Amino acid sequence: MVEHGPQGGDELNLIEKGKNYGWPLVAYGEEYSGEPIPGAVTARPGFEQPVYYWDPVIAPSGAQFYTGDAFPAWRGSLFVGSLKDKTLVRLVLENGRVIGEEHLLADRGQRVRDVRQGPSGELYVVTDEANGELWKIVPRR
Repeated sequence: MVEHGPQGGDELNLIEKGKNYGWPLVAYGEEYSGEPIPGAVTARPGFEQPVYYWDPVIAPSGAQFYTGDAFPAWRGSLFVGSLKDKTLVRLVLENGRVIGEEHLLADRGQRVRDVRQGPSGELYVVTDEANGELWKIVPRR
């Protein structure tokens, strides 16, 4: 699960039943005013750490694990929309850890609200603009 957190504290968490992920007692960011989050620390016994966090933040939106065949090299990646950076972020995962981050579609200049995988492995991206768009991403031929 991606968490659009405070300033400097967007997170990717692997959610497990019965575990505590901390907000607002455990956080990596600060209030948008620049003030600290009252009583917050980055680690505390009994609270789970994020799998990954962004600082500077990307303002994450929708996310999709890729399992398709259209882009074999992307299989197992997590795609996350970025409202702030106006990109589609691809996280490369290995053994439950993020080992790489790639920002795609930066040249489009639109806030990415959501991403979903289609039945043939293509990706669909929806933008968050006044005249929002739906993009279909397919392999080059």
